Amino acid sequence: MTLTAVEKSLSEALSQSLNRVYGFSPAPFALQETRREFSGTFTAVVFGWAKDLRLSPEVVGQAIGEDLVKTCTLVSGFSVVKGFLNMELNAPVWHSLFLTIRDDSAFGCKPISKEAPIALVEYASPNTNKPLHLGHLRNILLGHSVAKLLAADGQRVKRVQIINDRGIHICKSMLAWQKFGEGETPQSSGLKGDHLVGKYYVAFDAAYKAEVAQRMAQGSSEEEAKKSAPLLVEAQDMLRAWENNDPAVRHLWSTMNGWVYEGFNATYDRLGVSFDQNYYESDTYLLGKSDIERGLANGVFYRREDGSVWIDLTSDGLDEKVVLRKDGTSVYMTQDVGTAIQRSKDYNMDSMTYVVGNEQDYHFKVLFLILKKLGYDWADRLFHLSYGMVDLPTGRMKSREGTVVDADDLLDEMEQTAEALSEELGKLEGMPTQEKKDLYRTLGYGALKYYILKVEPTKRMVFNPEESIDFNGHTGPFIQYAHARIQSLLRKGQRVEYDVHSISWDAREEELVYQIAKFPSVVSAAANSHNPSLVAQYVYDLVKVFNGYYQNISILNAETPQIAAFRLDLSATVAYLLHKGLDLLGIEAPQRM
Repeated sequence: MTLTAVEKSLSEALSQSLNRVYGFSPAPFALQETRREFSGTFTAVVFGWAKDLRLSPEVVGQAIGEDLVKTCTLVSGFSVVKGFLNMELNAPVWHSLFLTIRDDSAFGCKPISKEAPIALVEYASPNTNKPLHLGHLRNILLGHSVAKLLAADGQRVKRVQIINDRGIHICKSMLAWQKFGEGETPQSSGLKGDHLVGKYYVAFDAAYKAEVAQRMAQGSSEEEAKKSAPLLVEAQDMLRAWENNDPAVRHLWSTMNGWVYEGFNATYDRLGVSFDQNYYESDTYLLGKSDIERGLANGVFYRREDGSVWIDLTSDGLDEKVVLRKDGTSVYMTQDVGTAIQRSKDYNMDSMTYVVGNEQDYHFKVLFLILKKLGYDWADRLFHLSYGMVDLPTGRMKSREGTVVDADDLLDEMEQTAEALSEELGKLEGMPTQEKKDLYRTLGYGALKYYILKVEPTKRMVFNPEESIDFNGHTGPFIQYAHARIQSLLRKGQRVEYDVHSISWDAREEELVYQIAKFPSVVSAAANSHNPSLVAQYVYDLVKVFNGYYQNISILNAETPQIAAFRLDLSATVAYLLHKGLDLLGIEAPQRM
């Protein structure tokens, strides 16, 4: 028996009671979770029924409650508080729920069949002119977790990214390296490739600003100075040379991008992230033009007098959007249209999720609408996971000025902080050195991931490293510690056979099983809403309930070996779901802390 089945059966029993007692057939309704200050598990709101019956809510609640206790095997008792009917479940219901959960090795996750829908998730998608930073981390962690959630919901997931490896910003790093690099490489400098290239992106910006200031001092306006600064002109020339396949420029581009990819992959490995396919803008930037031409012939687009091609979306509440410039070149929208169509051909996808910051909300509204007007039925199953930016306690980050929080530096800092706190607590005596290092990494990365993923994606957030690593409160290490504590119990405990039906349960055990039983619905809701914070909140709530149980109920020293074995199994089930829930967030669950 599952919690969903219990709720459905109880709703049906309530409808039958209303019909039996009052000859009244209610409209479809949902039960609520009983508030903690009242006894019961599920609550029915009686006000509407009482109004239709022209009786007081207390009278209706009392009559229905009495009938349920007599006729429904699920209900053992009830209470009426104003217009709320709180229902208590029978002991066999709790037994059945527990046994279903304990004996289901895939509890909470749906099997993936060969016919399951194919879901693409695009995330990361960095530029190759700078290393990954804190803002990228929120994107990557959200995308990775959403991909795991969709897989847990029974879908065949493909993880993809489009790497922005061309354009003026790439040429700026290349030009700065040519001018100031003196042949520096990742090997000669000891820097990761993405860090090295990012160093020259910052160097370009500094030199460019100096040129602009000099020209303004000589009498140029700011606008004229910015447009005519020699460095920018050279970068624009380099971009044109790249587009014309200049061998020397292409060789430098390939070399420096190779450095960056090695750096990115090292960071992805640290995060436990991987992709099924990388798309590169240098391959996709010409896609979409033929699709626009077909749409033009079908009347989806129109051509203006200057030769540019547009789409009029004013009747859909948007505006007019250019899709081809007057010289026939693409805009970003054109590329995104073509890339989406190409991915549909590559994967025959049923849905696709774009993990992109909320500054691109309008872009995706237009993209999805264009694809729909072009006749692609899968356009209705495209989703933009629009997330808020990440700020620091000191304010916003700026890549060009080199004021971002580097992802690798942050990961190093999280490991070091985890080490300092663990040593301060002094609980790792006797643990081998390598095992300690692995634990520091697990705790540090878990703290970072949880702190970011516990926030609803749509909300802007402030990342505070010190708060994230706290071993108490709403943090990753707090949850990881609960898992390790249970593993310690399991190592010490003795397993014997027991009959769960013969054991008298404490109310806290019922509360714990109820919390455990909610896991499948939480996973489903998180997958459907693309919202990992629901899982983060769930594991936190589960730990709080378990900690209350652990502090008030003796597990290893229970009244009998059978009761101890039952409580160990209940604790093991909690640990299993903590492990599974953390894994959906991309977080490891340690065996010892």
